[in-house]
Amino acid sequence: MEASKWEMVELQRNSGNWRQVVEEIVRIEKRVFPKHESLSKSFEDEIKKKNSGLLYTRIGDEVAGYVMFSSPSSLSASITKLAVKEKYRRQGHGEELLKAAIEKCKSRNISRVSLHVDPLRIEATNLYKKLGFQVDTLVERYYSSDRNAYRMYLDFD
Repeated sequence: MEASKWEMVELQRNSGNWRQVVEEIVRIEKRVFPKHESLSKSFEDEIKKKNSGLLYTRIGDEVAGYVMFSSPSSLSASITKLAVKEKYRRQGHGEELLKAAIEKCKSRNISRVSLHVDPLRIEATNLYKKLGFQVDTLVERYYSSDRNAYRMYLDFD
């Protein structure tokens, strides 16, 4: 990915472009995730939570992708969403977003990051494995009655 074409940005709750960025991310959320998995209706509430964070990649004035994470305890964090617009996939945005979220978690002295992924999303699963995540278990009916999830984790030394 060419560094001059994109930038990584942390969403700041009181920034002047908060509303515009959130609206753009909600549009991505609606396109990428099935309706029952989408946080589009509660997205703003989710990112206002005390221990949550959101990073996004920007190309010009456009959000290319985002990662949302939260740390419910001082020891663990969860990657709750990772999405990249279709036209920007396979260009390294997802990997860079995930790496940046992992670094944010490390800087908070988190010892484990976990996430859930549909086993049928092979490219996503391979990306997580590439960055060191391991499959913990298969959680049956996690997404719906006919869709399971791998629970994956990454421990820090």
